[in-house]
Amino acid sequence: MLFQERKQIAICIAAGTIVAAFVLFRYLPLRKRMKAVERERTAQMLAINQASMERVQVQLLKEQLLNLQATVGNYKANIPEQNDFGVFLQQIADLMGKNNLKDQVIAPGKETVVKGLNCIPVDMQCKGTLAQVFEFQKQMQRLDRLVRIENIELANDSDFSGEVSMKAQVVIYYRPKSERG
Repeated sequence: MLFQERKQIAICIAAGTIVAAFVLFRYLPLRKRMKAVERERTAQMLAINQASMERVQVQLLKEQLLNLQATVGNYKANIPEQNDFGVFLQQIADLMGKNNLKDQVIAPGKETVVKGLNCIPVDMQCKGTLAQVFEFQKQMQRLDRLVRIENIELANDSDFSGEVSMKAQVVIYYRPKSERG
């Protein structure tokens, strides 16, 4: 019996050694490598997701850039290279006439230079119905020249005839001679 017990103990020790060797030399290194591979896979997935998000953002930025370039192009196109001030004031007077506005007064002020642009302030006055005045303002915004409206004052007539008096201060721009050409 002693021999059989020793044989069983030897078999158990051999089996334990085989299991311990398998765990130490095969299972643990493979598990460590699997964790490293999983970390690398997770990092790659994050990089792929980030790249796809950045691709979408790049497309959005390209669209914004194109829109801004178009806006800047329109902005520069709306600031003429020459004065043509009289022609533009005539266009405003024609718009007032087209909208049946009465008592028209268009008075240009003194030309100034602000941030590289020549500016001419213009005081405008007229009378008409509210709808006529607003239609005039809409049409003035559609003109092919940049006009900044500084101030608009609308006042009802004292006789309650349905007419309003409009007083507006606008600034008209054109590019100076140094930028022409």
